[in-house]
Amino acid sequence: MTALVTEEQRRQLLDNGKAAAIGALADPWPVVKLFTPDAHATWLLVQLDPADGDTAYGLCDLGMGAPRLDHVRLSDLQNIRGPRNLSVLRDSHWTPQRSLAEYVRRAEADGSIND
Repeated sequence: MTALVTEEQRRQLLDNGKAAAIGALADPWPVVKLFTPDAHATWLLVQLDPADGDTAYGLCDLGMGAPRLDHVRLSDLQNIRGPRNLSVLRDSHWTPQRSLAEYVRRAEADGSIND
């Protein structure tokens, strides 16, 4: 089973989680983009809870026209399968282009994450 985040991404997500816990994370840039290749769901994650190392936070788009900021467990994402039984994947070619707040603004206007 392939890891959803690389070790470097995990470190960045945890560092962001620690900064957020003390109020030192104003408008982070997403660290990783996850998606379902057969179900139109996308997650742009910015931080990982340092207490459990599993609860991530970011922009979640379940493909129903209502993207929102939310928490999601990586372990839950690891077990999701789409209609063709395809698992959640990491977009290894994706590079963030803007801050989380700007992704949220655009996703709310478009009804989905389009990046």
